[in-house]
Order: sequence, then structure tokens, then C-alpha cells
Amino acid sequence: MSNTTGDGTRAVRAGLPEPVAHEPTMPGPVFAAHYHLPGEPAGPYTYGRENNPTWTGLEAAIGELEHPGGDTETVVFPSGMGAISAVLLSQARTGDAVVLPDDGYQALPLVRERLETYGVEVRTAPTAGDAQLDVLDGAKLLWIETPSNPGLDVCDIRRLAAAAHDRGALVAVDNTLATPLGQRPLELGADFSVASGTKALTGHGDVLLGYVTCRDPELAAAVRLWRKTAGAILGPMEAWLAHRSLSTLQLRVDRQAATALALAEALRERPDVTGLRHPGLPDDPAHRMAKAQMRGGRFGCVVSFTLPDKDRAERFLAALRLVDDATSFGGVRSTAERRGRWGGDAVPEGFIRFSVGVEDTADLVADVLAALDEAARG
Repeated sequence: MSNTTGDGTRAVRAGLPEPVAHEPTMPGPVFAAHYHLPGEPAGPYTYGRENNPTWTGLEAAIGELEHPGGDTETVVFPSGMGAISAVLLSQARTGDAVVLPDDGYQALPLVRERLETYGVEVRTAPTAGDAQLDVLDGAKLLWIETPSNPGLDVCDIRRLAAAAHDRGALVAVDNTLATPLGQRPLELGADFSVASGTKALTGHGDVLLGYVTCRDPELAAAVRLWRKTAGAILGPMEAWLAHRSLSTLQLRVDRQAATALALAEALRERPDVTGLRHPGLPDDPAHRMAKAQMRGGRFGCVVSFTLPDKDRAERFLAALRLVDDATSFGGVRSTAERRGRWGGDAVPEGFIRFSVGVEDTADLVADVLAALDEAARG
């Protein structure tokens, strides 16, 4: 497809094979541990741990979304952490230094612990204010998460990537919250675009998925070798479901972004809500950079805010009728959670991470406001 093709059209058509008479538009999942392989082991499909036709379609589709019209290679994994680990552990060696955000995804400290065990120096700095620039000298790899999860801070990918490359470092961007429709890290200078497709990319809360997209074939080969070596492979059914789900990505992302902004605007009027964050709000600290960097007014489906204390937050969650109390984000059904219950994020006890689904905007906003009223009554 042309790089001028619209996002919705691309999401619907990405990764599909050329039409063949009397065959399905999108082939079903291929369940195969091995393939007919006479003679030398040449060809795209040899053994199930190496490759699978269903992965191929999904990987092509994600690549078309991450970098339309460009040459990319995508490698899929059975979870976002599988993808994150593959990039970091395939690139970092004993004696290297890597830079991570100190306000990123909750499981990053687990990766840090593993890297340090292998003799890799790990430096951290906040996402906001491009603070990772201050600890970049001599690093092998810079890991960026923007918008950050759960704080929703934003940094300048282009600026950080240019500075990292000037210092000889590779750059990986976690694009989970933005999705490829909201942000294209490779076009902003990143070497790796990485995401948990578990969340908004697939959007139905029924598939665990991760992926890495690169423009450099050698970097992609290193990630792919890590997948083969670790055996971190995606099941064909999950790959097929993920590819199927991409067809509604633009519809979901646009609806969720619009409703998230409406919810954030409604929450601004609540005296019991503090620390409200959503990059789409004009007065949000991240808005200027997000508007310059993120595409089409798609600022994500997550709104974060803080209620006075743990008990108020728990009463609020219990009072919601259209929202599930669940972790993760990006699904068609709205979810919310008191993020402090996990213990890994530096957030107040009353901090709420709210993921907006595709419910009618008026219904969802009314439900949230009613739940806040009920929680305030005690």
C-alpha cells in the first residue's frame, strides 16, 4: 500500500495476501510443528520454532502500520515482556550501559535486575523533560517509553534519538500506549519500535502479544535469533486473532481517544480529583510535545488521576457499573484500577489508571461521575 493510504484502509488491508479465487481473504491459522522439507533446509518454513505463515501475515501487517511504505522487519512474541526482553538482552553485553526510564512499565525493574546480573550497567531517568539525555554518555542503548505508563509523561523522540545516535547508542521506543496509528517511532529516528500488542493494538483483552519492528535487517536478525534461542514463540491462533483484530484498530483508537479526552475534561470539574493527566488536555504538561509528535489527535485511551485516599479509590471502583476493575489497558471494554495495589509504581494510594473503551461517551462519563459521587458519600 502507498504511504499516503489512510490509516483505516491500511489497518483493514495490512498483511493480507494477494487474492486467489475461492480462497479466504485472510487465511486461517496454520498449526504446524514441522513442514515438508526434502533436501537441504532452505525456504521460509522449516520448523515451528523458526517461523510460521500466520506469523508472517501478522508481522507484515504490523510493519505496514509502524512504517508505511518503508522496508521493515517485524518479529512477534507471546507477550510484550517477551519483546522488551528480546531487544535488551540481544543487544546488551557485559560492560555495556543501557538507559531506562525510571517511570516506565512496572516490569522494567525485573529486566534491570537481569541485566545487572549479566554485568550490564543500568542508568535511569524520568521521561518528562527529556531527562534521559543527562545519563546518555557512553550508553549502548536508550530505552524510551512515551507516553509513559502510568504517569502519561511524554518526551521528544526525535531529539533523544538524534542525541543517542550522536553518542553511538541504539534507540528503542515502547509504543504500546500510542499504537502505530498514534505514533511512528521509526520515522522519528528510533531503531526499534516495541510494543505490547496485548493492549490497544489487539484491543479485545483476549490475546497476549508483543512485537519488535526494525528497519535494520541486522538488528531484526538479532532479535529473531533471540526468539529462536529462547523459544519465545507466539501460538498461531493468537497470531491469527491479533491480525483479525487489526481491522478495527483505527475505529477503536479514534473512539477511545475522543472519549478519553471527554472524560478528562469532565474530571477537571471535580474537586475530589487531583493529579489529572491526559496528553490531550491543552493544559497537560505533556500536551505541547504530544501534539507535535503524536498523530491525528490520538493521545491514547488512558486517563490517570488521584482520589483522596485508598478507601475512596476502592469505593469509586466498586461503584462503577460500565467499567471493569482490571489491569492492562486499551480494550474495547473500559477498565480501571487502583495502580498502587501492585506496589511497583511510585504513585499515591488513591491513584487511578483508567482505560477508556468504546462505550458511548455520554454513558461512560455519566457512570464515572456517578461513581465518584457515590464514593464521596462513603
